[in-house]
Amino acid sequence: MDVHLILRRDGEIGPEVLLSRRAGPVYASGLWHLPSGHLDPDEDMVAAVIREALEETGVQIETEDVTATVTVHHRPPTGSRSRIGVFFEVRRWSGQPRITEPDRCDGMDWYPLNSLPDPMVAYCRAGLDTYRAGLPAAVHFQQPHDAIEYSPDDADRTQLLAGPPAGEAELPYRLRLFAEQAIGRIAEASEVSWVRTGSRVWRLTAPGGGTWYLKRHRGAKFHGREVSAYRSWVPSLGPRAPRLVAADTDAQAVVVTALPGRPLHGMVLDPADEARIQHALGRLVRALHGSSPERPAEAAMAADKIKRHLEGARPYLADGDEDLILALARSYADLPRPVLVPTHGDLQYRNVLIGDDGEPLLFDFERSEYNTATRDLVRLSDTWTGRPDLRKAFLDGYGLILTPEEELRLDCEAAFDAVSGIAYGTSHGDPEVTERGHRTLGRLHTIYRP
Repeated sequence: MDVHLILRRDGEIGPEVLLSRRAGPVYASGLWHLPSGHLDPDEDMVAAVIREALEETGVQIETEDVTATVTVHHRPPTGSRSRIGVFFEVRRWSGQPRITEPDRCDGMDWYPLNSLPDPMVAYCRAGLDTYRAGLPAAVHFQQPHDAIEYSPDDADRTQLLAGPPAGEAELPYRLRLFAEQAIGRIAEASEVSWVRTGSRVWRLTAPGGGTWYLKRHRGAKFHGREVSAYRSWVPSLGPRAPRLVAADTDAQAVVVTALPGRPLHGMVLDPADEARIQHALGRLVRALHGSSPERPAEAAMAADKIKRHLEGARPYLADGDEDLILALARSYADLPRPVLVPTHGDLQYRNVLIGDDGEPLLFDFERSEYNTATRDLVRLSDTWTGRPDLRKAFLDGYGLILTPEEELRLDCEAAFDAVSGIAYGTSHGDPEVTERGHRTLGRLHTIYRP
């Protein structure tokens, strides 16, 4: 068995994948191939693709960001035994891909999925052709006289295998069964997933018109966080947040009630109305932060984590940005150890609805955790830039006057979030997150001048 990494990003003309050119005394030397390798003894396949990614490209990948996409049963033309290859898609990582094994690789670049380079390993091309077709598996049995290198004639060696019927593929059978056990028969399921996350969300409608949301998380960590939040903290918000109807640990899925409202993200508001909403949002966040007892923090953010984000963002930082971030990291380490409270974890306009009564509603708790109260304000504080009235309205609603120590903590945490966002946004083609990071660092430069 072997594993193959489809590291994917959005390019100017469509999706792109990272390929490396094999070199030296290795199989298929001189041919383009996906980062790949065999499993070590007793190693699971997800751990293997994460290890191979780090060894061959230098990027770091979290388990929850690995998605299985294609399985290929392959027989090489060399007379070796047939193999099973599993191709994994990854759209989120840290660090910039680079050649880390120059004795085995002499080229690495991004290529459009619809314009793959030559010469390429036929086995790899078979997997990418299957992936591009949106199918789950293929058989690729080569004959002894076939070349290792892909050619148009080799396409006949690839037998694509279909998956479930399209109607079932929209809502996988296992998830439909779970949801119907929770809420009854489903008349319609429409996918409404947010494009940037690995989680998937469907709006479910019952024959009588009732509406719920089904969410399959992109990993056990996010599933555990959201379920825990819904069971312990979110009830303190009452009707201003969804209610957990059912959870399935094996499927890493939840069903929650629907909220009647419109997304605050992208809404054009009168300044007075926006200030009123920020005030109400402050009250709502204060209720969440006070929903369970405070805890003492064990330690500040590790310096190596900050440096890892810097490594990925460095090519895109402006002059002085790195010095500013490192200076704030030193200041952050010197701050007294804070207390932690239940937090939303991703508090920004896109996770807020405006209800029919004009008041804010909170949803999406998959990043909820015990953290500092100031850390939960970082992304929302981006809306306060140039709008001191919004900052005042939120803090008045929260009932908080930030001390100088809390102001510094908020700025430090904003800087760390900014550099993380720049590293992620530039490697994943997410201009909004990237711009928010640059905007935050620009604002901090005006406060912390050399």
